[in-house]
Amino acid sequence: MSGIHDLGWFVLAGLLLNVTPGPDMAYIAARGAAGGFRDGVAASLGIKLGCLVHTLAAAAGLSALVATSAAAFATVKLVGAAYLAYAGVRLLVAAARTPTPAAPSRLLRPAPPLSIVREAFVINVLNPKVALFFLAFLPQFIDADAPHHALAFIALGCLFNVNSLLVNVPVAWLASRAAHGLREGARAARLLGGAAGAMFVLLAARLATLERS
Repeated sequence: MSGIHDLGWFVLAGLLLNVTPGPDMAYIAARGAAGGFRDGVAASLGIKLGCLVHTLAAAAGLSALVATSAAAFATVKLVGAAYLAYAGVRLLVAAARTPTPAAPSRLLRPAPPLSIVREAFVINVLNPKVALFFLAFLPQFIDADAPHHALAFIALGCLFNVNSLLVNVPVAWLASRAAHGLREGARAARLLGGAAGAMFVLLAARLATLERS
């Protein structure tokens, strides 16, 4: 597309960024470990949908508002942290209520994929750091005098999402395989559910304390 340059470097940089551990990878791994490969893939797709929203927002200039307004940044940050904390507490409560080994465990059954996609989507959309990332990263590969700035933003954002699946889907698979043997008993289910819940709460605390860079 006219206006985009150094596309090969963009792809390479995107892959390197995606293999760097962060909140998104942690969420995908936690879902994959707790519910299996399908749940990990659902989490990955939800995050990609959230990234698409950030791409469209950056193309429309909305992310610039979050980048320049302390009030907007704080609002989005706190709402995102609250939702993430809610998801973590819900998992912790579910883990504490896991039945005895003689009874079927709710945590051992995968969650509905659409529910996971929705949760991952909301968590990603409400993370202002992701908005700032797209606003800072994508313009480096777009000519300042590009005739169709918004379309270039969208094209690069979509390409970034496709490339990230090459990393996130294997992460979901590896997490599900590593946890496969652990999900045989109720105690393991408690540990997996509790660990995932604790991770979400920690990520919420991290998000709530983020400062604009």
